[in-house]
Amino acid sequence: MEDIFYTGWKPLLRIFIITVVAYPAIIVLLRVSGKRTLSKMNAFDFIVTVALGSIFASVILTKSISIAEGILAFSLLILLQYGITFLSSRSQSVSDLVKSAPVLMAYRGNLIKANMLKERIDEDEIWGVLRKSGNATLEDIDAVVLETDGSLSVIKRIDDPTAPPIKKLL
Repeated sequence: MEDIFYTGWKPLLRIFIITVVAYPAIIVLLRVSGKRTLSKMNAFDFIVTVALGSIFASVILTKSISIAEGILAFSLLILLQYGITFLSSRSQSVSDLVKSAPVLMAYRGNLIKANMLKERIDEDEIWGVLRKSGNATLEDIDAVVLETDGSLSVIKRIDDPTAPPIKKLL
């Protein structure tokens, strides 16, 4: 029971050394891999970010994992992330596999209830994003879009009758 609060200096020193070495290593790897690795882009990117945190915690706190193993795990995960994003930026089929598509939640004054139900978005969320964008009614906007990162975007109404519709989402 006495080991709950303190087990000696050796485990504390190990955690200190591992953290001091692992933290700069992950920063260097993330800087080399580019901004996309930790961007708020989509669920795939979020999973990689969580996995990096999990590896970091495991390396720091698990005695059976060496710093070399941790750095290898960081490197492999970042390399795989880089590879997938490289391929998805060059291949539509890979992109479709990895990323979700934006979804129209409201269009020209009308809520699209079927899309809202499918994506589990309620009216209060739509009204909230409208208020944040400075719009009072659905008639003030052309569209509300659920983006690939889960955020809602408001596209203001364009009063130009010759303006093209929002083609990509219709």
